[in-house]
Amino acid sequence: MCGITGIINYHDNLIQEIETIHPMTDALIHRGPDAFGYYYNEKVLLGHRRLIVIDPTGGIQPMTYKKEIYEYTLVYNGELYNTDEVRKLLIQKGYDFSSHCDTEVVLKAYVEWGEDSLQYLNGIYAFAIWENRTKTLFLARDRIGVKPLFYTQVNGYFIFASEIKALLEHPLVEPVFNETSLLELFSLGPSRVNGSGLFKNIYEVKPAEFIYLTEKKCVKKIYWRPITGEHTENKSSTIERISFLVEDAIKSQLISDVPICTFLSGGLDSSAISSIASKYLFENKGDFLTTYSVDYEENDLYFAGDTFQPSNDNMWVSRVSKYINSNHHRIELGIDELANALWDATRANDYPGMADIDSSLLLFCNKVKKKHTVALSGECADEIFGGYPWYRNFTDIHYDGFPWIKHMDVRKSFLSEGLAKLKINEFANSEYKKSIQEIEYLDHEDSYDRGIRRLTYLNYKWFMVTLLTRKDRMSMYNGLEVRVPYADHRIIEYAYNIPWSIKYMDNIEKGLLRAALKEHLPSEVISRKKSPYPKTYHPKYNTLLCQLLKSILDKPHAPIKGLININKVNNLLNNDLNAFQTPWFGQLMKGPQFVAYLIQLNYFLEMHCVDIEGL
Repeated sequence: MCGITGIINYHDNLIQEIETIHPMTDALIHRGPDAFGYYYNEKVLLGHRRLIVIDPTGGIQPMTYKKEIYEYTLVYNGELYNTDEVRKLLIQKGYDFSSHCDTEVVLKAYVEWGEDSLQYLNGIYAFAIWENRTKTLFLARDRIGVKPLFYTQVNGYFIFASEIKALLEHPLVEPVFNETSLLELFSLGPSRVNGSGLFKNIYEVKPAEFIYLTEKKCVKKIYWRPITGEHTENKSSTIERISFLVEDAIKSQLISDVPICTFLSGGLDSSAISSIASKYLFENKGDFLTTYSVDYEENDLYFAGDTFQPSNDNMWVSRVSKYINSNHHRIELGIDELANALWDATRANDYPGMADIDSSLLLFCNKVKKKHTVALSGECADEIFGGYPWYRNFTDIHYDGFPWIKHMDVRKSFLSEGLAKLKINEFANSEYKKSIQEIEYLDHEDSYDRGIRRLTYLNYKWFMVTLLTRKDRMSMYNGLEVRVPYADHRIIEYAYNIPWSIKYMDNIEKGLLRAALKEHLPSEVISRKKSPYPKTYHPKYNTLLCQLLKSILDKPHAPIKGLININKVNNLLNNDLNAFQTPWFGQLMKGPQFVAYLIQLNYFLEMHCVDIEGL
């Protein structure tokens, strides 16, 4: 994986401004610690930071290719999983290749097929291609939105980068919040509106979107979305198809010229990836798989299970690791380092995120990176196959809104008097309505089936993207590439139309996926009830959070003080945080995580010196 930057100006000579691209690119050194490169001409400046995974010498960027009178230059962040397949098609078209990297394949695919090249690519990516004769820029992002890409237009400049922090290095880009920024932050945070960069005039290329820029126009187009259709296969053939797609996705993502590992929680999703990967690596390379799990200081003493998080992972991790014969490493995080890492997690995310769910992942990835550069992880199976509680709760299925953000009255009660006018409920409802208007239903689907399809689509577009953003930022902040096999678009396309009666077979969450993976794991792991990413239950963590937020509120000019109801927050801090059981977001962000979210919000406002219009 890598980091990319670019500046385009059709009216001024950018050769005079070469130095502006350097700090932008340097801001992404964590995404690409191994190498860097630049491309300059009068109308465009491109920068690239590289994390070397495949073909160290052949994948140097920016990469330029000339065909006839046209010259194409690419900066690329991503990984193709069907590189060989696309390369063979291009060889048949007469193209030669000097490397075995996917960068050259992406570039020549665009030269041959233009925007239609995206239909041939299976992977996670964000890239930009400049054609020098026609002075055109093509930006594109992968179908699911695993890899990020942001942009802004100001004073005749079009500026893009993998992360917002790189955009803010340009002297013309200001960190400004407007009313929409605040609405998004307090009504939907830590999720973001599709295509939003939160800051005023900063946007994100949407998942499955490309942008075509010329001197006279800027064209944006969505090139893929799951299509509603009739599922015609029976239960047994559906199980067989899912089994093939999942196994094929995992195997295709094991290609690497550097050490590769998996994250292992002992749950169905990560265990299946680890099992399939272990067998494949041993049979094809004679290698034993390395697996990693995360836990917290003294968590066995304080773990408190509930219906959403019923069991501790440790016993299950050991069982699976022994079964697949992996070289396992259990990483234990200290409570102090978890709280201290909230700052780095905010810096990595360019956004107040999922609190210690973020900071723990950042620390975890940091320790994994010491020996590995590439990992596979189990995100997205719950969104695709119905693993979350709201898929099985009748009220949630028919709920007219986002089921992971229900308590707008609680959110509003924590706003300052100056922000009380914000119509956060109306804003969230508006975004929800926009999303569901995109859904197509089958004529014979009843209200229950429609509810399931609505939930599925919302999970794809919102909840899944939030978790994938978290995984990308926390891992890439450490120069670790994490791949997500369940997010293969072929799985999503096929699973989107599978009836709930098949997905929920045997009356257990992800029943279809369990049936499809049963040959790879012990029966007790196949039947283990879903348990989410682990969090700490240590009372020391609550104490540290309260101390951190109180120290912030003691500062006379802490930026968060103008945004929150200080009396209400102080009341929360002076009582048991665990008594605050209303989730701020999803199921995990309750009392401690809400306080950590406020801490991250203040960090965020401070580190970017955010100017809030109207305050």
